[in-house]
Amino acid sequence: MKNYKRPIGILLLLVILFAAAGPMLASAATSSSNTLRVDLLKYDPYPADIGSYVDVWIKIENFASGTAEDVSIKIEPEYPFSLDSESNAIKNFGILPPDRAAIHEYRLYVDDGAKAGTGSFDILYRASDESTWQKTTFDIKVGSTTFDSKGTVGLSNVISSPEVFMPGDEGSVSFTLKNTAQQSTILIDGESYDTYARVQSATLMGTDMITVTSQPYEGKGVLGPGDFVQVTYNIEISDSIEDGTYFLDLVMIGNSHSFNNNWMVPVVVDSSAVRVIPSMPLVLENGKADLEFDVANIHPNALSSVLVKLEADGVEFLPQEYFVGSMDPDELFTIEIEAKAEDPDRTGPVNLTIYTNYRNGLNEHDEVIGTRVLTLEHVEEDGNNTALAILLIGGIIVAVAYYMYRKKGLRISMDR
Repeated sequence: MKNYKRPIGILLLLVILFAAAGPMLASAATSSSNTLRVDLLKYDPYPADIGSYVDVWIKIENFASGTAEDVSIKIEPEYPFSLDSESNAIKNFGILPPDRAAIHEYRLYVDDGAKAGTGSFDILYRASDESTWQKTTFDIKVGSTTFDSKGTVGLSNVISSPEVFMPGDEGSVSFTLKNTAQQSTILIDGESYDTYARVQSATLMGTDMITVTSQPYEGKGVLGPGDFVQVTYNIEISDSIEDGTYFLDLVMIGNSHSFNNNWMVPVVVDSSAVRVIPSMPLVLENGKADLEFDVANIHPNALSSVLVKLEADGVEFLPQEYFVGSMDPDELFTIEIEAKAEDPDRTGPVNLTIYTNYRNGLNEHDEVIGTRVLTLEHVEEDGNNTALAILLIGGIIVAVAYYMYRKKGLRISMDR
């Protein structure tokens, strides 16, 4: 009689192992508190006024590959800060998909007896009710870090690279922050002030479809009258964004909260690109033809490394890839590609697929322009017409020679 105890024992052990691994596998597919990140986006006013409220914006981001099922944050302020209401300490966001972020605004009061300097608060966060709280501490400047300088900062020379983005592109937005003062001092109510300007920080804030990947700019000095600083931020455009003009908030902290600025920086997205249009019938006679196409750049800015490629079953093209190069907006370029059928006696329609490859800034794009019909025809060469033409030309030559001969003979007879 066979002993079945050992196989049954092994089977039970495997069942237990799978049961124990199930929760671990499930948790691996979701985000944990360790895959969340919190940041202090901004606070207003800057610095916080003693005896007044300060608004604080907190961002929490899920950078894992899995979904966080029940995300919450909690604020725990320290003196001199206190929360406007303890019931507002915890904010639950619910589900937070991967690579997505959520933002919440807290309102803190700065104690009347606070001294100028730096105050702190803790942000606790977790991925679910079953997760442990993680903690990050942030600092806020309080009181007399304001400056008496009266220089005013202005925004100018907003430049996008590329100038117009396409869905899925990466690039940059740069601009100039300039002290608009024209003299070194200014007299206000009989008191003289310098016109230096300070850019303590400049933060470009993205949207759901546009992500800012650069850290906020932190100023380390002052700008004299007419001085400027150029700031650049890298951005990423979502693949699913629609065409249009989008505005990113640029939040600048100046000399004090009365000198802060909030500008809107435009970013233009347009998916139009290269078009390839046949400029003559797509017909191969006796298996060969020279095909002609107009290549047009309908994107609002220049494109580089433009390349056109044709594919059709049983047909070879020369060149296999036609390199056009750089194209300005609305530029039209005519190309000619030799087509040759592998079987010269083949007839009928063939699907012709047109491909393009180009760059918008540093972003490479591959696109299928579309499919057209390439017609293969067999044309009989009419030899009789050729012979008739030769005979006709020969007859004309004989007639002219005979006429000249008669004319010459008549002249001789008259001379006699």
